[in-house]
Amino acid sequence: MMGVMASEETRTLTSTTVRTSAASEVRTVPGAGAPGAWRTRLLVVGIVLAALNLRPAITSLGALLEEVRDGLGMSGSVAGLLTSVPPLCFAVFGVTAPRLARRFGAGAVVCAGMVAIGAGLLIRPYVGGTAAFLATSALALMGIAVSNVLMPVIVKRRFPDRVGSMTGLYSMALALGTATAAAVTVPLTDALGGNWQAGLTVWAALAVAAVLPWIPFAREREREQDGAWGGARTGRTAPAGTPALRITRSRTAWALAVFFGLQATAAYITMGWMAQIFRDAGVPAGTAGLLLAVTMVMGVPLAFVIPRLATRLPHQGPIVLVLGVSGLVGYAGLYLAPAAGAWAWAVLLGIANCAFPLALTMVGMRARTGAGVAQLSAFAQSTGYLISIPGPLLVGVLYQHSGGWGLPIALMAGLMIPQTIVGVLAGRDRTVEDEATTA
Repeated sequence: MMGVMASEETRTLTSTTVRTSAASEVRTVPGAGAPGAWRTRLLVVGIVLAALNLRPAITSLGALLEEVRDGLGMSGSVAGLLTSVPPLCFAVFGVTAPRLARRFGAGAVVCAGMVAIGAGLLIRPYVGGTAAFLATSALALMGIAVSNVLMPVIVKRRFPDRVGSMTGLYSMALALGTATAAAVTVPLTDALGGNWQAGLTVWAALAVAAVLPWIPFAREREREQDGAWGGARTGRTAPAGTPALRITRSRTAWALAVFFGLQATAAYITMGWMAQIFRDAGVPAGTAGLLLAVTMVMGVPLAFVIPRLATRLPHQGPIVLVLGVSGLVGYAGLYLAPAAGAWAWAVLLGIANCAFPLALTMVGMRARTGAGVAQLSAFAQSTGYLISIPGPLLVGVLYQHSGGWGLPIALMAGLMIPQTIVGVLAGRDRTVEDEATTA
């Protein structure tokens, strides 16, 4: 998300907007007596809590996938379908986020998203049956999907001078929530009597906590700038003289969408199956959960460092290459000695998974305006998650029919090569406005 230097004209417009729209814009200029200072702090808290909730619904399930499969009577193929539900929901619901934000305001949509996450996590362990479990999981994932898309836009619009640091903070909180759920779900389940339903339900409390700081922003009817979301809330087009942005004409947008999709494929395969890979290699369930947590926790420091580093580089290709090599080495180790070198492979795959905060950073860097970021974020994430849908499902099918992890791991490693190539292309110093605007 961001970090490309705006033109002086854009800086002037941003400053004017902050001064003239104090009622609807959160100030980012510090000041003890500033009327908007408390709102700025509250928004930061809201962003952090929202980010903490964007992955526990997935990684907590990954840690208990074997218990859930046994409890619901799932086959390996159906479990693979279950791990494909997150990217499917992100693709289907994520594309609606800009339209919902135009109509209700971004704060209201994120607040509703947190409510949906909490409700889904609270209900799904007790519905009984695979179909109902999938449906209630989709409810939680719907809330995650719209928040996924809107977070980069909120950061870009509300913190235009702190894009790198706020992206890093948001990404770090997301990684922390991911890792924490992976690490403590099994111990929590054991402490609750070994009941997997209770172990999954506890994460609803975190979502409920995230609703609270967004309530003031949900009630606030934002006075969106015309075109800020690619059109005013009333459905009107951008002001006369503003070039239309046809995002599908941008090669950079497509490269970023494919990069996003391939890194999401790797991430959801990891979150859904990595703990099971280690368990099948003879690693105890609790240790397998910790290994998954190590993979996820690597994103905590790196998710803060990578966006700041990326915004200082004219081309993000070198970062993409480092992440790609880490992934290839990690998969090779997972194939050759999954138990013996488990901790090393977990670390390397955790580094590779930091392609996610890099992709978010590039969303902001590849567009100059808030409208551009909104369109690019929705396009790259929705298209990317569509691309990622077959991966986790295919891993489940290969695992069931081959009787081992050799073919699935080979698939994971093979996908890392095109991911690196399109990531280098997406990292070039250009914007979608230069490629996709029309008169």
